[in-house]
Amino acid sequence: MKTIALVGNPNSGKTTIFNALTGANQHVGNWPGVTVEKKEGKLTFQGKTFQVVDLPGIYSLGAYSEDEIVARDFILKARPDVVINVVDATNIERNLYLTVQLLEMDAQVVIALNMFDEAQERKISFDLEKLSEKLGVPVIPTIASKNKGIDELIQKAVTLSEQPVKPAVKPDYGPEINQEIARLTAFLTDQNLDYPASWLAVKLLENDKELEEYVRQHPHLSSSGLLASLEQIKTEHEELELAIVNRRYTLIRQLTADCVSRPERPAVTRSDRIDRVLAHKWWGLPIFIAIMLLIFQLTFAVGQELLGGLMGEGINLIGTAFEAFLTKINAPEWLSSFVSEGIIGGLGAVIEFIPLIVVLYLLLGLLEDSGYMARAAYIMDQIMRTLGLQGKTFIPMIVGFGCNVPGIMATRTLDNRKERMIATLIIPFMSCGARLPIYLVFIAAFFPKHGGIVLFALYTLGIIVALVMGKIFSKTMFKGESSDFIMELPPYRMPTARNVLRNMWDNVSEFLRRAGTIIFVVISLLWVLSVLPLGVEPYSEQSILGLIGRFIAPLFKPAGFGTWQAAVGLFAGIAAKESVIATLGMVYAGVEEGAALVEAIRQAFTPLSAVSFMVLSLLYTPCVAVLGVVQKETKSYRWTLFIALYTFAIGWLSAVLIFQLGRLLGLG
Repeated sequence: MKTIALVGNPNSGKTTIFNALTGANQHVGNWPGVTVEKKEGKLTFQGKTFQVVDLPGIYSLGAYSEDEIVARDFILKARPDVVINVVDATNIERNLYLTVQLLEMDAQVVIALNMFDEAQERKISFDLEKLSEKLGVPVIPTIASKNKGIDELIQKAVTLSEQPVKPAVKPDYGPEINQEIARLTAFLTDQNLDYPASWLAVKLLENDKELEEYVRQHPHLSSSGLLASLEQIKTEHEELELAIVNRRYTLIRQLTADCVSRPERPAVTRSDRIDRVLAHKWWGLPIFIAIMLLIFQLTFAVGQELLGGLMGEGINLIGTAFEAFLTKINAPEWLSSFVSEGIIGGLGAVIEFIPLIVVLYLLLGLLEDSGYMARAAYIMDQIMRTLGLQGKTFIPMIVGFGCNVPGIMATRTLDNRKERMIATLIIPFMSCGARLPIYLVFIAAFFPKHGGIVLFALYTLGIIVALVMGKIFSKTMFKGESSDFIMELPPYRMPTARNVLRNMWDNVSEFLRRAGTIIFVVISLLWVLSVLPLGVEPYSEQSILGLIGRFIAPLFKPAGFGTWQAAVGLFAGIAAKESVIATLGMVYAGVEEGAALVEAIRQAFTPLSAVSFMVLSLLYTPCVAVLGVVQKETKSYRWTLFIALYTFAIGWLSAVLIFQLGRLLGLG
C-alpha cells in the first residue's frame, strides 16, 4: 500500500484535509499544536487504497520539540511515496521554507495552497501555473474547511505516486558551502545511517545539536574524526547556519518574485482590529477572565436550569422501569439491588450531568474554533515568563481542561525538556471534564444560585496552583533559561458547526465511554464489596467496603469529611474521577433508599466541608489514565509515582487549610 503524508506548518489545515481525504473525524482546532502525534487513515481512489498519514505541524526539518521530531523522522526514514505539503496561502513565503527542504531531499511533493479564500480577502494574488513551473511540483489551491480543491489534490497525489519525478529545485548555498556539503556527504555515504547523507551533512553544518548527539552515539562515526572535521569547517566558515538559512530564503524570494502579488500596504484585517482589544497588553487578561466567567455562568443557565432537570427525570424513569421489570420477572434480590442501587444509583448520578458537560464544551469549542484560545497563550506569556516558563506552556494546560491525558501529550510541542517536564507536573491541576460531576453535585446541594462563580473559582484555583508549582519547580528541580516564545496567532474565523460539534462530541463520547467501561467496572466491584460478607447490612460500615472506608476516613477528617462514604468515593476517584460521584450515588442510594443524591450530600456535608471536598477533588492524585500517559511520556516510574504522591499532598493540605481556616472564621 502506497503512503501519502500530510506535512505543513502548524495550523495550516493539515488535519482538515486529512479528514476530507479519509473521512475521519480527527480533532480540528484553530490554533497550533492540535496534532501532536501522527494519525493514520485510508484513502480509496479509483479502486486503489492509500495509507494517509497526518503529521504534527513543523516549520522546518530541523526539529526542536518532540512532535517535530515525529514529523521529521517519518519523512526522512519512512520515505512516503507522496508528500502533500499543506501551505498557508496567506503566509506562503514562510511556509515555502519547509517546501524547499522537502524538495532538497528529493521528496515527491504536491502543494496544497490552503486557505486560498483568506489570501484573496487580503488581496494576495497568485500565478499558480508559473509558481508550479518554477517549483517543478503541482500547486493546487484549496479551501479545506469548505472541501474545495480536494478532488484535484487527490488526483495529483495519486498520479505522482504512480509517475514520480525528480524535483528540479534545490538551494544553491554558494561554492564554499556546496564544497563542504559534498565532502561531508561523501564521508557519510555508505555508513548505514538512519537519515539521507546529504540532508545530514547540511543539518550538521547548521549546528543541529540533536543530530550531533546522534553522530556521537553512532558507532561508526563517533571514532571517525567527523565531529573534529566539522568543528574545523565551522571555524573556517563563520555563521554557516545563518548563511544556509539566508540562501534558502533567497531561493524562496526568487520563486515567488513574479508569482505572488501583495498590496503595497498590508491590509488591516478583521483579526488585527479584534486583537487590538482582546489581546491588548493591559485589557487582554481581564477580558479573558470575564469571557471564561461568562462561559461558566451560561453553562449553568442553559445546562442546569433548562436541560438538567430533563436528564434527571429521564434517569428516574429508566430506573423505575427497570425495577418494575425485575419485579415482574421475579429477579433475585441481589440483581435488583445491583441494578437499582449500583448501576442506576452510581452511573445515573454521573450521566445526569451530561447536559452541563455538553453546554460547557460547546461554548469552549466556539472559543477554540474562533481562534481566541490561541490568544490565551499570548496573553499569559508575561505571567508565565515571571514563573520561569513561557506562554506556549499554557496551551497544554488549556488542552488539559478537556482531559489531562491529551494535555500531557501536548507538552511534546514545547521546545526543551525543562518546559516539557514542568508542564507535565502541573497539568494534573487543570480541572478536566471528569471532575465536573463532582462539582455539579455539591454546587446543586449547597450553592445552586452561584454555580457559575463556584465553577469559575475552582478552574481558576487549579490554574493558580499549577502556576505556583511551576515557579517552584523552575527554581528548584528544573533550573535554566526558558526558550523563546514564538507562536503564530491564527486569524479569527467564524466557528463552523461541524468543528464545534465534533470537538464537543469528542469530549462527551470519551465521558460516556469511560462511564460504560472504567466506571461500570469500578461500580460493579464496589457494589460487591458493599454487600459482602454475606449476612451484614448492605452499604453499612460492617461491609468490606465500609471497613476499607473506615480505615481511610481518619486521613480526611481534618478536611471536614471523615466519613467512610467520602473516603471510598475519593479512593475510587483514582481509577477515574467520575467514579467519585458514581460511588457516592451508589453508597447513599443504599443507605437512604429513594433519597436523591443531592439531598444525601446535603445531610452528610456542610457548605464548608463541601468546598474542601471539591478542592481536594480538584487537586489530588490524577486518575490512572493520566498516570499511565505520564509514564509513557517521561519513560519513568519514578516521575509517575512522584506526581501521584505530590498532587495528593497538595490536595490534602489545601482542603485541610480551607476547612480549618473556615472554622476559625466561624464558617463551619
